[in-house]
Amino acid sequence: MEHEGQPLRLYELRDVSAERQERDRGRNYRWRLAHLEQLAKVGTWEWNVLTGEVVWSDVLLQMFGLPADAHLDYDSYRQMLYPDDVAMIERTLEQALRDGGSFSYTHRMYLADGATLRVFECYGEVFPDAAGAPARVLGTAHDITEMRRVQDELTKLAERDPLTDLPNRRALLARLDDLIAELRERSAALLLIDIDNFKDINDVHGHAVGDDVLRVLARRLLHELPDGTVLGRLGGDEFAVVLPGAYAEDALAVAERLCDASVSTPVPLAGTGLRVTLSIGAASLEPGDTRDTVLAHADLALYEAKNAGRNRARLYLPEQYRHAVQRVNVVTRVRKALDENRMRLDAQPIIDLSTGEVVSRELLVRLRDGGEPSLSPAEFLPTVERDDLIGELDRWVVSTATQALAHPKAMTAGMRFDINISARSLESPGFGDWVVRTLRAAGIDASRLGLEITETAAITNVAAVRHLASTLRDAGCRLSLDDFGAGFGSFAYLKHLPFSTVKIAGDFVRQADHGGADPVLIDAVVRAAHGLGMRTVAESVERAALVPALRLLGVDAGQGYHLGRPTPLDELLGRTFDSRQGGGAAGTVVGHPEP
Repeated sequence: MEHEGQPLRLYELRDVSAERQERDRGRNYRWRLAHLEQLAKVGTWEWNVLTGEVVWSDVLLQMFGLPADAHLDYDSYRQMLYPDDVAMIERTLEQALRDGGSFSYTHRMYLADGATLRVFECYGEVFPDAAGAPARVLGTAHDITEMRRVQDELTKLAERDPLTDLPNRRALLARLDDLIAELRERSAALLLIDIDNFKDINDVHGHAVGDDVLRVLARRLLHELPDGTVLGRLGGDEFAVVLPGAYAEDALAVAERLCDASVSTPVPLAGTGLRVTLSIGAASLEPGDTRDTVLAHADLALYEAKNAGRNRARLYLPEQYRHAVQRVNVVTRVRKALDENRMRLDAQPIIDLSTGEVVSRELLVRLRDGGEPSLSPAEFLPTVERDDLIGELDRWVVSTATQALAHPKAMTAGMRFDINISARSLESPGFGDWVVRTLRAAGIDASRLGLEITETAAITNVAAVRHLASTLRDAGCRLSLDDFGAGFGSFAYLKHLPFSTVKIAGDFVRQADHGGADPVLIDAVVRAAHGLGMRTVAESVERAALVPALRLLGVDAGQGYHLGRPTPLDELLGRTFDSRQGGGAAGTVVGHPEP
């Protein structure tokens, strides 16, 4: 159509605002959804059950390591899944299609590079058509790889020892519980392993070396243990081994092999080798045993191994439990006697063999609590010496001896007392200073109190003896080496340890008047002691004929039933002295009580 020679154009005006808003809303919705997915690290997918088509969100494709516009069908997706997880995923989806509703699963998959493994947590829901048949499945996938890594690390911390990477106490005891539940089907055993003198390793070489010893030992034990066993660290220097299928004799054989392997291969240390020994207790699991029962049995066997000299293994036997009960009863009685002031001291004279005068008296501890059966010192002291109670008993003896020395009768007669101290007090850094303060507080001349240390304790604690001796000798106290010759001592120790007196063990004295080797050995001790400025005392002088023989050999003094029996300290000082008021925590193990 033309108008005056010009073409005529027609225009249609239509309001499309609603269409534009709808289109913008769709674009804005997809943008918001994609942004939220990115923020949450969650992708979405939709599966058309009828056509088999799967639509993945752009964010999910990117999480899979693919471009946002990549085509990914189910078969390609299946190839990316971790092989061990495919069956689980398909079973879950089949179950969801049958039952309808929601579902979830966690799986691993390799990203598009084929090397990076990630962990996804998936949730989904099945939507049916009008007939109730599954038509669509909507799902989400959340990358939880980092969360799973943190969870795994926390689980490892909860069940693994960080120093040795062995199962920790919690994990090991859980395995022990499992074995107890399986006892009807097979046997089992438990080993408790303790490193001998580990505190000395830490003190001498430092805790870093101690940690190295624990790590090296853990690897060595693992190498020596049979397959199927579980080695764990209970804490400190204590390990445990759970042995499924093992009988008592099998467990003991394994324990002895571990002891041999440890002692035969030193731990490398700064170019040298540190020899480490083990004490091991073994116990078999019996029907009806609980975890605590098995641990207690193995611990009793470990106690026996240590008490037998360390560097060995012992198997739990029922009599060990009876012995443990006896030990507990003995310690309980002694502790109660201390608390109730029922401990007593007897005084046995030490006689100058030339003049017949009393030069001192050894105070011997007695348990007179009225309980049955009565216990001699030989029956209760060894047990108490292995318990912390020995320190309290030592201090009680010192306090009571000091009180006795302050008694008017003892002051007038110038009495002197000698007491024995245990290895535990010997090793206590402040014990010597405490003795000196106690004497000074009571106004007692320190030379009136002598302390006796057995040869065995002195040899095994040379540094402690030197420290204690310097403290006591500087204050004026006397110091005696008790039972010389009874252990594995050497004359060399006399040269290096500042004793004032050497007490010759009764084993050398009892037959000294009959000739043979005993007089020769006594003569050697006397000559060495006198040459070093020390006096000598012969123990166990039970017969009159021994006195001239010992005097002829040059022994200065003697002690024994012939020279004087022990007398209760209360009787020696009279009724005005009551040892029950001697202060409640002090003492020492007294020497070797007579029968």
